[in-house]
Amino acid sequence: MDAELTALVTSGATTVVGLMVTDAWQQARQGLVRLFSRGDRTATVGGELDELRDDLVAANGSPDEAALADDIAATVRLRLRGLLRQDPEAADELRRLVQELTPLLPNGPAGNTVHNTISGGTIHGHVIQGYSISNPTFNGSSGAAPDRNG
Repeated sequence: MDAELTALVTSGATTVVGLMVTDAWQQARQGLVRLFSRGDRTATVGGELDELRDDLVAANGSPDEAALADDIAATVRLRLRGLLRQDPEAADELRRLVQELTPLLPNGPAGNTVHNTISGGTIHGHVIQGYSISNPTFNGSSGAAPDRNG
């Protein structure tokens, strides 16, 4: 699977898990059931998603919550990868679903995504990547490139 599809699958799984414990879950669930239920598996897929959600809701606030969320995200990633292997055209539907659901995520920039890239050569100084950074302070060298002739 190429890097773009891998990123799409990861984003899809993260979005789904993030929405499992919100009021937007039914909207996310409907989109996933539609995506996964190629054929007559609608009830099965919906039931599986509901079980995952019930487990996550039950773990809310427990020490196991983060690990369970990671496990559920891994399960959804595997299902999405399998779907895209069987039906590569489903990638467009998944992309639309992620775009539709991402703004509904709690605790994040609604609808905003951050993509940071550093490329080309050697960096001689500090690099900070993130969504929102205020007043960074650096101690030490000026960040000037070393003298290559000396």
